[in-house]
Amino acid sequence: MKRLHRKDLFCWSEFNETNNIDFHGFLWVREGGNVLIDPLPITPHDEAHLHEFGPVAAIICTNSDHVRATLRIAEISGAKVMGPAAEQSTFPIDCTRWLKEGDEVFPGLRVLEMAGSKTPGELALLLGDTTLITGDLIRCHIGGALCLLPDAKLSDKESALASVKRLLDFPKLDSILPGDGWPVFNGAKDRLTELIKGA
Repeated sequence: MKRLHRKDLFCWSEFNETNNIDFHGFLWVREGGNVLIDPLPITPHDEAHLHEFGPVAAIICTNSDHVRATLRIAEISGAKVMGPAAEQSTFPIDCTRWLKEGDEVFPGLRVLEMAGSKTPGELALLLGDTTLITGDLIRCHIGGALCLLPDAKLSDKESALASVKRLLDFPKLDSILPGDGWPVFNGAKDRLTELIKGA
């Protein structure tokens, strides 16, 4: 697994040929049990690395298209699975907890609901007020330039942009880790402003 900009954050990736970008799964290492977000299938190397970090307490799926390898990893780790409350009636796997706007899943990890995406109530996760982990809505297909899902996949572009604009209200936000595409390790608010202006 690759270490990110914080000593407690890691990711592993797979290249998606359709979009010519990397997809990512994330690991937050914390006392009391680690947290996985949108986990991809893992190689034996990454699985061994995962075990080195200690037990996994929870797996969070930001939307139904990012279930990915959740079931297998939950089976080998015993982790609780959490998903978006707005998809509870149609979600493809069982969850032990349904997350909604304002929930603090663990101390320092806050839930935001992103409107207007291709699935209702898509989750974004704000870690320590500085790092945002996103699902599908906010992406980065070109290094250093954030973008939205293509218009054809959005359920409501105006609502999607409103969800992005409110991120500017978080004064300490500096990094964005999209599930799809390049990470933005600093200057996140400038990149968000550029996204909004260009949308």
